[in-house]
Amino acid sequence: MSRSYIFSSESVGEGHPDKVCDTISDAILDACLAVDPTSRVACEVYAKSNVVVVGGEITTSAKPDYTTLVRESIREIGYTHDDDVFHADKVFVMNIITAQSPDIAQGVDARAADGKDTAEQGAGDQGLMFGFACNETPELMPAPVMFAHRLGRALTHKRKSGAVDWLRPDAKTQVSVIYEGHKIIGISNVVISTQHAESVSHETIRSFLIEEVIRKEIPADLLRPETQFLINPTGRFVIGGPQGDTGLTGRKIIVDSYGGMGRHGGGAFSGKDPSKVDRSAAYMGRYVAKNVVAAGLADRCEVQFAYAIGHPEPVSIHVNTFGTNHVDEERIERAVSEVFSFRPAEIVRQLDLLRPIYSKTTNYGHFGKDDPDITWERIDRVEALKAAV
Repeated sequence: MSRSYIFSSESVGEGHPDKVCDTISDAILDACLAVDPTSRVACEVYAKSNVVVVGGEITTSAKPDYTTLVRESIREIGYTHDDDVFHADKVFVMNIITAQSPDIAQGVDARAADGKDTAEQGAGDQGLMFGFACNETPELMPAPVMFAHRLGRALTHKRKSGAVDWLRPDAKTQVSVIYEGHKIIGISNVVISTQHAESVSHETIRSFLIEEVIRKEIPADLLRPETQFLINPTGRFVIGGPQGDTGLTGRKIIVDSYGGMGRHGGGAFSGKDPSKVDRSAAYMGRYVAKNVVAAGLADRCEVQFAYAIGHPEPVSIHVNTFGTNHVDEERIERAVSEVFSFRPAEIVRQLDLLRPIYSKTTNYGHFGKDDPDITWERIDRVEALKAAV
C-alpha cells in the first residue's frame, strides 16, 4: 500500500527582497543581449533599505544605463508609495561592475588557447545541473510549487490591477499537498504572508485572501474542511521589501526550479547569460525531462549532467525515473543522449538562448510557463525519443 505523506513548496512575490534583485539582474542581462547577443553577463545585485549595489562581470558592446534599469525595474515591481523607504525614484545605486576575467573567457570562447584541449566553446564553469518533470499537473510540474506560484501571481494581479489598494509588493506563499504514493489526495494547509498598508485590518486581509485568492486559485476538490489557512501569521506585515530584509540575487533557487521536489545543482539562474551552464544546462535538463514524460516513457523523470570549465562535453549524464518508467531506464538514457546534444554551444542553439527573454523567467518559476519564448517548455522531441527507444 502506498504511503501517505505531505510535501510543501513555496513561492515569493516580485517584491520579495531577493526577487527584486533577481529582477534587476535579469533586466540588465536583457538590456545587454538586446544590443549584443554575444554579451557575457554575470550580474548580481544587493539591496537594503534605500541602497542598491550592482556588481559582477559584464563584457558587452552594449552601453546599458544601469541606474535607469534599476529604477525602472523597481517601479515595475511597485515600490512607488510615498511611505516606501525603498522607492524607485529615491534609491541610491552603486555600480561596481567589471569585465569578465580573460582566464574564464578563453575557456568559454570558441577559440584555441594555450593549455585548452579544444577550440570549441566550453562550459563557463564546472558544476552539476538537474532537470525534472512529472505528470501530476498539465505543465508537467510538481503540484505544490505550481499551486504556490499560482497564488503569488494572483496576488500580484490583484495588486497591480488596483482591485485592492492595501496590497504591497512583498509576499510569500506556501502550499502543503497530501499524497498517497504519487497521487494527490488533498491540501493540508496554505500559507500566505503579504505586505499591506497600515490602515487595513487583519480580518479584512484574511477574508480577502481566503475567498478571492485561495478559493479561486486552488482546485476546490483538494480543499478539505480541515484544510488550514495561515494568513499573515505574525499578525502584521507593513514593513517589507529591502526595508525589512536584505535582498540578494540568486537566493531563491528552489522557488525558481521545482519547489524541492526535483533536486538542484546549487547554481543560481538570474543575471547569467547562457554561456553559464548553471542557467542554460538547467533549462536543457528541464527540456529533456519534460519531453521524456510527455512521450510517456516515464511518469516522473530527473536528468542530471555535469561539466568541467572550458570543456565542451558533459562529464556525466544520468536519468532517474524513480521506478515510474514504462521502458527500461538504460534505453531512456541512451535515447536522451541520441536525441539531444549537451555541448554548451549546442544547448544555446537548440533552445535559441541568445535573446533578451530572461525577464520573463524571473518571477514565479523558470519552469512550467506557457510562452513561446521559453523554448525549454516545448515538447517537440517526443516522437524522436519514442523512435530512439
